Parts: sequence; C-alpha cells; structure tokens
Amino acid sequence: MSRRALVVGVTGISGGNLAQRLLADGWEVAGLCRRPDGIDERITPVTADLLDPGSVAAAVRGTAPTHVFFTTWQRRATEAENIDVNGRMLQNLLDATGAEKSVEHVALVTGLKHYLGPFESYGKAQPDTPFSEDQARLPYENFYYVQEDILFAAAERDGFAWSVHRPHTLIGWALGNAMNMGVTLAVYAAICRETGRGFHFPGSREQWEAVTDITDANLLADHLVWASTTPAAADRALNIVNGDVFRWRRLWPRLAAALEVEPVPFDGTPAPLEEQMAGAGEIWPEIVRRHGLRDLSVDTLASWWHTDADLGRTIETFTDMGHSRRLGFLGVRDSQTSFTDLFARLRAERIVP
Repeated sequence: MSRRALVVGVTGISGGNLAQRLLADGWEVAGLCRRPDGIDERITPVTADLLDPGSVAAAVRGTAPTHVFFTTWQRRATEAENIDVNGRMLQNLLDATGAEKSVEHVALVTGLKHYLGPFESYGKAQPDTPFSEDQARLPYENFYYVQEDILFAAAERDGFAWSVHRPHTLIGWALGNAMNMGVTLAVYAAICRETGRGFHFPGSREQWEAVTDITDANLLADHLVWASTTPAAADRALNIVNGDVFRWRRLWPRLAAALEVEPVPFDGTPAPLEEQMAGAGEIWPEIVRRHGLRDLSVDTLASWWHTDADLGRTIETFTDMGHSRRLGFLGVRDSQTSFTDLFARLRAERIVP
C-alpha cells in the first residue's frame, strides 16, 4: 500500500530534510506551510494558517494522509503564549486530519526543553544528565507538555499510533529557520573574516567546558521514518541525537579552521551574538555584493538569539539514546562532520563566501 505523508512545516529544518528523505524512499509527500515558494516540485503544496481551524480543515480535506509529521512551532514572548499558540496549531491540524479517517501514525517533533524547561525557566531545576525518556516532567509550564497531551487525546479519539521525537540543537540545511545554529555560525564567521574580528566563542563557561551533543537534521529524518513505520516504536517518546558527545573547547577551533577564521576561546566573559552582531544588517549586504552571494538578508539566515540561548546555558546538556537503540534504531552521525558538511553546502549554494 502507498504511504502518503503530510509534513507540517515542510520549509523548516526538520520538515524540509524529512521531506527529502521520504521522497527518496518513494513516499507521496504533501507539505503544509504558509508560503510554499521554492519547495521541491515533487511535493504537493498544502497552504494553510495553522491558527485558523477553517483554513486548516479546507487545506487538508481530501489529502487522506497515512502518516502525519508535525515539525513546526511559533515563538512567542512568554511560555503561556507559546502554550496557547502551539497547542492550538497542533489541535487544529489533528482535528482536520482526523476527519480524513486515513491516519495511521502521527509523529510530533519537540526537543530537549522537555528536560530543560522553557527559556524563561532555564536553570530553575538542576537537569539530570544524560536525559532519559522516563524522566518526569518538570513542574513548569511547557508547550511541549501541552502538545503531547493533545497528541495523546487525539490518538485515543481517532485510533492512530504516535511518536514524540526529542532532538537537541539541529544542524542541517535550511534557510530562514529560527533554530539553525549551523547557518548562524557560518554567517558569524563570514562577518568575522570580512571585518578582521576574532571568532569568539559567545557562550558560557559551563557550555565551553561541559559535555554536550547535537542532532543532524538528516538523522532526525531517519528517526522519524523509522519510528513511524516500526511497530515496536509506536506510542513512545524517543530522544534523537547524533550518538557522539563533545566539548565546545575542543570543537570550536576545528569549526574555526573549517570556516577559515581565527578562533578565540572563552575568555571568562560571555559575548552574546546578539550584541556582537548588532551591526550585521549593515555589514552583510556589502559581503553579499563583494562575493556575489545570493541576496538574502542576514536576519533570514542567522538566528543570533537561539544560538545565544544554546551556547549561553549554564547547565550541562546531553542525551541518552539507549531507548531507541534497544528498539532497533542504530543510526549515528559524527557531529563535527554535521557542521562541516553544512558549511560546504552553504558555500556551494553561494550563501556564505
């Protein structure tokens, strides 16, 4: 029987890389987004505003997906607003797909803020690393928890299997994504090189010294496909990271070498990118002109705030992959290569010099 995927957030880092994996495997793929410009012509575009239940219902009607992958979110100023907006988006989507009577599996992508708490609650609870799926929820508001509960209720109502996927920082190809550290660091390095600045580690001492990990977006895609087609993985929450660990104090000079800039180690004082790159909007157009790059704004490419949030943590963050391994998922990635492969593609695609 043919498998028909509906990828919600198909233009993002998670959804875009997932869609390419599904297409390579012969799936029929529909992609839901607000603006389908530039998506792969093999993807059937589904245009909707997830906050408008009528818009979602009309867009999804007749698509009859067998598998739904929810890979998007919207950021708001407070966690209460995040809960409202992101909860309603998922609820509207599941109500619409439920009416199709075709869905076998729904996969929801969340992340390690399940264990860390939302941005406004970081550090209020000491994390217990490595993070394991059987750890209890933290006693703080968290839109991930609300989304899970919405998913569980819809699964019981409509009779589909589900999976929840918890990646760490995602590294992979995507432009205009709010969470892509890899692209942000490549743009930061290009500005450093062109202006003669050092490539300063912008984060905290704890992140500089501690063990951590990341998630390759292509590995997340593999994990999503595996969990949605493997009966043993049904109805489970699953961590997904590359499977190796590193310390930024070792990785930073290696990334600097790949980006052809002079690394500056942590000097005792955090140097947030939002402060360092305050003038990037004026500098970047000249770099684009000088090197014949694609005319994309620096705000489209770089997400200073999110990289600052990741590298500025004062708590250790790394993840246990044992649960997925015991169920049969054996995928791994080398984290340094996740970065350097992305840097090479960004140059090939004329995004950075």
